[in-house]
Amino acid sequence: MHLLLEFLLSLMKIGWICLLAFWKFFNPFKSKKNLERDIVLITGAGSGIGRLMAIRFAKLGAKLILWDINREANEAVATEIRELSKIAHPYVVDCSKREEIYRVAEQVKREVGEVTVLVNNAGVISGKKFFDVADKMADLTLQVNTAAHFWTVKAFVPAMIAKNRGHILTIASSAGMFGVAGLMDYCASKHGAVGLHESLTSELHTLGMDGVKTTLVCPYYINTGMFNGVKTRLPRILPILKPEFAVNKIMEAFHSDQYLLMTPRILYLFYLLQPILPKYAMLEAGKFFGVDRSMDTFVGRQKND
Repeated sequence: MHLLLEFLLSLMKIGWICLLAFWKFFNPFKSKKNLERDIVLITGAGSGIGRLMAIRFAKLGAKLILWDINREANEAVATEIRELSKIAHPYVVDCSKREEIYRVAEQVKREVGEVTVLVNNAGVISGKKFFDVADKMADLTLQVNTAAHFWTVKAFVPAMIAKNRGHILTIASSAGMFGVAGLMDYCASKHGAVGLHESLTSELHTLGMDGVKTTLVCPYYINTGMFNGVKTRLPRILPILKPEFAVNKIMEAFHSDQYLLMTPRILYLFYLLQPILPKYAMLEAGKFFGVDRSMDTFVGRQKND
């Protein structure tokens, strides 16, 4: 009888959670959080959506910690934020190096304070077929896109747990949900980031940390320069995203504590169908949408060795 009551109670909770999630999906909460007491750290803040997110968070009153390997670009973003009369602290960090992440994390805590919003955004891509990717580039992809998340989470999330307050945003990719030809090392790294994020969310829930929120972001290609040259066959249905649009969606997800953001929304349908349809049926669908050849014309920001 006790087990039956526990089952019914769990069923009621699951149903309520599903109803709330369904409502939020179609009616996202529009009010914005007040971040004047928050310290937001963004990796890869020197360009692309990292830069745009930094400016958005700054406008909401947060102090910004900007991490990037490119000193000049990072300083430029800090200048933009200071021109808004907001606070920004740029740090040069190579996110492929664990000890450097730990060292600068301690420096941040001493000089600025405890991070309350962690945005793991830094990423690299080779854009080559797997057997053409140099080992050092494949290793770099895994270190920056996956391993760095381990080290930043270990460095900053314990303080969030201590106060049961904070938010972790993992900027992954739809490539972390689906395998794509020409992106094997990148897909593997993003699948790793997705798995890490899901396990972290599970651990926080088990610890009863309802005040520490997590948001997993899995967009299609974003036109930031990182994916220059990629093509989509049906841009009205599966478009290459504009950076401003992507950041709008990310900020909406942050303010509404949305767990999973996939954009464009047709990705949710693919995600639901993936475990149902035979694998080769999904591959045929990818062929129809042109995903299978999307990387054939990849250029990127620069040529990788």
